[in-house]
Amino acid sequence: MRKLLLLLVLLLNYSGFAQNFDVDLNYYLPKDVTYDKSIPTPKSVIGHEVGEWHITHDKLVQYAYALADASDRITIEDRGKTFEGRALLLMTITSPANHRNLESIRTQHLSLVESGSGSLNTSNMPVVVYQGFSIHGNEPSGSNAGLAVAYYLAAAQGPKIDQLLNNTVILFDPSFNPDGLQRFAHWANTHKAQNINPDPNDREYREAWPGGRTNHYWFDINRDWLPVQLPESRARLKTFHNWYPNILTDHHEMGTNSSFFFQPGIPSRTHPLTPKKNQELTGMIAKFHAKALDQLGSFYFSEENFDDFYYGKGSTFPDINGGVGILFEQASSRGHAQESVNGVLTFPFTIRNQFTAALSTLEAAVSLRTDLLDYQREFYNNARKEAASGGAIVFGDEKDAAKAFHLAEILDRHKIEIHELKDEFTSDGKKYKKGHSYVVPMNQRQHRLIKAMFEKRTKFQDSLFYDISAWSFPLAFNLDYIENASMSRAGAKITNLKMRTPDTPNVSTYAYLMEWHEYYSPKALNMIFAEGLRAKVAMKQFSLEGKDYDYGTILIPIQNQDMNMADLTKFLAKVSRETKVPIHGVRTGLAEGIDLGSSNFRAVEQPKVAVLVGDGVSPYDAGEIWHLFDTRYDMQLTKLDTRSFGRTDLSRYTDIIIPAGWGSALDKGDAEKLKTWVQNGGSLIAFRSSGRFLERNELMKLKFKSRKDSATNVTFEQRRDYSGAKVIGGAIFEAKLDRSHPIAFGYKNDKIAMFRNTTLMIEPDANSYNNPIQYTTNPLLSGYVSKPNLKDLANTVPFKVSNMGRGEVIYFTDNTNFRAFWYGTNKLLMNAVFFGDKM
Repeated sequence: MRKLLLLLVLLLNYSGFAQNFDVDLNYYLPKDVTYDKSIPTPKSVIGHEVGEWHITHDKLVQYAYALADASDRITIEDRGKTFEGRALLLMTITSPANHRNLESIRTQHLSLVESGSGSLNTSNMPVVVYQGFSIHGNEPSGSNAGLAVAYYLAAAQGPKIDQLLNNTVILFDPSFNPDGLQRFAHWANTHKAQNINPDPNDREYREAWPGGRTNHYWFDINRDWLPVQLPESRARLKTFHNWYPNILTDHHEMGTNSSFFFQPGIPSRTHPLTPKKNQELTGMIAKFHAKALDQLGSFYFSEENFDDFYYGKGSTFPDINGGVGILFEQASSRGHAQESVNGVLTFPFTIRNQFTAALSTLEAAVSLRTDLLDYQREFYNNARKEAASGGAIVFGDEKDAAKAFHLAEILDRHKIEIHELKDEFTSDGKKYKKGHSYVVPMNQRQHRLIKAMFEKRTKFQDSLFYDISAWSFPLAFNLDYIENASMSRAGAKITNLKMRTPDTPNVSTYAYLMEWHEYYSPKALNMIFAEGLRAKVAMKQFSLEGKDYDYGTILIPIQNQDMNMADLTKFLAKVSRETKVPIHGVRTGLAEGIDLGSSNFRAVEQPKVAVLVGDGVSPYDAGEIWHLFDTRYDMQLTKLDTRSFGRTDLSRYTDIIIPAGWGSALDKGDAEKLKTWVQNGGSLIAFRSSGRFLERNELMKLKFKSRKDSATNVTFEQRRDYSGAKVIGGAIFEAKLDRSHPIAFGYKNDKIAMFRNTTLMIEPDANSYNNPIQYTTNPLLSGYVSKPNLKDLANTVPFKVSNMGRGEVIYFTDNTNFRAFWYGTNKLLMNAVFFGDKM
């Protein structure tokens, strides 16, 4: 009988979808409480029912402030702005009594993560829950459900809601991704018809490039919890560390033909640093979700498809910070209603499931309150016991203070204690200098998080990963580091982290020199070009006035410039001050090695760069490049849309970048147009899968490695796991560098760590000087790769360059700009841009 009733409920949910668009707020709300009529409903403020239209971020903000004004259960905080200037709001929701004592509650809660917490009594402490919605803007049921959840928490009356609010502090983040939410809401609402058409072929369900998933620069910000490179992440991370929530929920969507997922994920894909107790608590919380969704008649699944490995996701980041992260994935209507294998899936139905999961989370939090609080205390106490042996990590770069600073900046955002270097020293041939290096004590509260950020892991229980399998930060930043240093290396604890400022350039009447090692050297050179000044690059090493200068040193002559000597001196001092790049004045051109008048100083021209965007191009890869140029190096970058490429005058550009993509972004005619442009002197720079386009259209001769194998003793059920294990989903590999080649200018070591998430492999050239970057014989540094792939990758090359007429074609098999935190290989792209014609 129970199964028959469940079937009837499901049929009612999925049939007559048009009826669901007549729903009002009661469709979502529980019936076991009453509601305060003085609290404004969403419709009374935004002008439509929840789920009738897709909520835009401006209306979401409007309603949040209306609730805060009307309810003494809610306070609101504007924590900053997105790249597009939208507010990053946080609503704090709890009982009025708790609000009056909120700072004391927060301070007491934070005491659980500190030493000496054993005497604290958790029986009367509120549990802290961070509820976040729609970090992917085109997964909007979360933020739309947030309207109804916030109303419920403000308006519901009775003992049940009183118990909830008295025992819980809710950090309510109604939109993790305001820019993406706004973009997608505009798309869905623009294409909504009066007669809702659920045909999946309707344009409503096929949003235009780049889609609403990402933020302004097309980043997937749900991968940024650990690197914290984006303003949205920095705001929520500050909130996280201000409270250390016991539960953090992350409301997503997935394919239309699915159902509803809640964690735990696949057990074998949980990161080894996550305690078993965390997964036990996750399983206990899951029972509350199952019960609530059973009552609705909604299908769901758990312990499939998704994992808890990469700590840079919202649902996994809390697991290494003493909390429990919960991922929700709701089948997406991707508009207002769409046909699925389960019948017509309506937008209100997706919202109701998200609403239900939000409330079941809070019910679980209250029920498991002391378990969660005690676990948090236990997590940090055990971490301190693990850290009792002491020791430290030292990292830095004697030639590049900025890169080291930016890693220290990330650690600082994670409330990781860092120290100055006490004294300069050398270890294993690497010099660690004050102002260029930092010390991280291992004996501290965030011991486990430090391990997660610095570890190199090559052995795994499973061979499949939902996301990347490696992210070791010192490798990502291409820094020298020591994992087992003594705390005797540590100087003062840093309480106000600042980037090192170089000395003001000494006045010269002859020339200025700027080495290319510093991270912001490209920004400095671009500033110099922007003033119409001339510059040259050194193709060889030399010494002058007691200082050694490396390959790639930039020479700025004083004579024959469109700026007098005094103004040039002031300007270069400004460049050095703003970019933190040292610039040195010299009195003579007579050097050891090449003299400053040598033909081995080659003129560098100001680049005018364009990047291909639009249909067929990966928004992630294109966005990473755009972000790098625009926010790091302050360089103008023209975005060329693939749809109008055939009509574009390419003669305006010195460099064109083709990011990775899928399908055919450009056709044969476009390829011929590019070929002519290159022959006339252009530099074409291509990444990853675009190498196939180069090869197919004879823009570059490439010899890709290929492997043919067949499955043996693999069942039909195992076939997807078998295929997935052959993928390189994201690992770190070691490559050799020829530092005399222009692609390697600015690098001081002869090895580099490369991030790779592709199986594209190129055979090396017969001439070694044509292989300036080459994977080593045993290249795996961290992450998972199958044995056949590792064997194939050995001694291949991730970089090729070939001349064509007066121009050149440059190709990288790997992403040098991955997720904005792979600082260590950003300069490879900039070298291709500034020095491509020298290769």
